[in-house]
Amino acid sequence: MRVGMSLTTDYSSYDDVRLAGRHIVERAAAANRSELDSLFVGDHHVTPRPYFQNIPLMGRLLAEWGDKPAGCLFLLPLWHPVLLAEQVGTLAALAKGRFIIQCGIGTGRSQFAGMGASLRTRPSAFEEALDICRRLWAGEAVSSDGRFVIENARISPSPPQRVHVWMACSIAGMDRAARLGDGWVGMPSTTVDGARKEIETYLEHCARYGRAPTAVALRRDIFVAGTEAEATDVLEEAVAGGYRGIAREALVTGTIDQVADRFAELAAVGATDILCRHLITDQTKVLASLERLAEVRQKIAAV
Repeated sequence: MRVGMSLTTDYSSYDDVRLAGRHIVERAAAANRSELDSLFVGDHHVTPRPYFQNIPLMGRLLAEWGDKPAGCLFLLPLWHPVLLAEQVGTLAALAKGRFIIQCGIGTGRSQFAGMGASLRTRPSAFEEALDICRRLWAGEAVSSDGRFVIENARISPSPPQRVHVWMACSIAGMDRAARLGDGWVGMPSTTVDGARKEIETYLEHCARYGRAPTAVALRRDIFVAGTEAEATDVLEEAVAGGYRGIAREALVTGTIDQVADRFAELAAVGATDILCRHLITDQTKVLASLERLAEVRQKIAAV
């Protein structure tokens, strides 16, 4: 099993956005020191609170990262595919390792309205955008008269190696994920039993299309504590605050051994990757947790 980092990019609790920016960079550097297996940032738009946008942020974070995979989530219906393909081509050229995009269909009426996109046509826009991006990354000149009207578009630089595409979705999107993606990313709110059902469903769809996924990833909100008492305090505070609406049993807190055991449970139901996001904002505690996560990764690597 691989252990990666999905960095928090919503910093609504910070009054100083420059401090928030420095903290994101520090966390990426710490993830690199801990030799984590991947680094990702998210995608959200027209937010009234500080949310660091993925493309400029990843460009900065690649300077702190090594040669392991890195990438961004993109809510494809909200992006013009030529612009997205150009940006990914440049990021992939800057990255020392493979660039991976996580693709989501997107939700939220206000987000779509603010970006001038249609909720109703998201499925077809998603598939068309992905097809255009892949053709552009392959060096083709692309024209289209579908949802995106494009004439003889080309991009440069092209990614130096094939961009892998992981689909972020629930069971409702599994057929599309198996048909079009290289891998799948599950939600952080799923319990172990829920993850088992989702992974089984995804792999059944993959088998039907004769596809072998390169990743079956689960996002988890975590904290690796120095003591059991510290882990309990962090968990209770998060639960009391209704943390992101995520059920208590889906949150992962504990000592190094306890977190490794929780990750092993997820490996046992078929997960190949755990993408970690910290459920606290205290920078000192986050950096300490990241340092301990290196030991968790070592314990779980052989699973």
